[in-house]
Amino acid sequence: MSVTPVESKSERRTSRNTIERRTIPRAPGRVPLNIVLGLLMVYFLVPFWWLIVNSSKSSAGLFGGGSSLWFADDIDYVQNFIDLFTYGGGIYARWLANSALYAIVGGIGATALAVLAGYGLAKYTFAGRRFSFAILLGAVMVPTTALVIPTFVLFAQVGWTNTIWAVIFPTLLNPFGVYLMNVYARDAVPDELLDAARVDGAGEFRTFFTVALPLLRPAIVTVLLLSVVASWNNYFLPLVMLSDNRLFPVTVGIGLWQSTASTYGAAGGQSLWSIIVLGSLVSVIPLIIAFLTLQRYWRGGLAIGSLK
Repeated sequence: MSVTPVESKSERRTSRNTIERRTIPRAPGRVPLNIVLGLLMVYFLVPFWWLIVNSSKSSAGLFGGGSSLWFADDIDYVQNFIDLFTYGGGIYARWLANSALYAIVGGIGATALAVLAGYGLAKYTFAGRRFSFAILLGAVMVPTTALVIPTFVLFAQVGWTNTIWAVIFPTLLNPFGVYLMNVYARDAVPDELLDAARVDGAGEFRTFFTVALPLLRPAIVTVLLLSVVASWNNYFLPLVMLSDNRLFPVTVGIGLWQSTASTYGAAGGQSLWSIIVLGSLVSVIPLIIAFLTLQRYWRGGLAIGSLK
């Protein structure tokens, strides 16, 4: 008596999928697209690789004539780190702390205002809503650098220049964040769900905090991340507002070192180029960590907000 082997359902499904994968031809349009994506990836990664390589070199190694895209013989990250955080009485650590303060306070404040304004424009009907939304769309098109000088004139009249508030207050206004929250709230928070909460006796504040706010979480993280990155990378606003170098963020501080090195070649007998390169590398590490830890919420917010 012979026994015929019986193929299980999972095996048949696996073999069918394997055959389908083998028979489905790849779309010819993907090859140029992959080439373009590969070139873009190289374009964005080469400057970061340049920072990693050259932050290991001394000032002599930077200008010694070797390849700028590969390490020198004397890799010395430790000494460069010591020079970076001890030069000028440790002013670089203070600049990093200032950037963190401006980014966290400005980012959280801008996100809170964007959530409230975007939710209000999306879910409430009031006189002037269309006009307010038109003003919002117009504000998105205005570059923030164009408003720096008028803001400086206003702050100078009230004595707020050269203070931390001169950097934090302008960053609280984020028209793009309000627009994103408005678009997201209209799609992600059903009106029927809000009406059901009101019928159950919940007030407007309780409805917002217990029903709407959890549904807005991906967009909140997205706006928070974009606001923090914009505040961290802000250069022109603190450059105009601040004159005390102890209040500088890291962007303006590195710019100060770069102008000093370009003008005088060295400061106090020490060349600044090696710590400028390493300081630039250290300044982007917090942003990379933030993107990697929050990318799940960030990508979800962009996709559902129809910006992808």
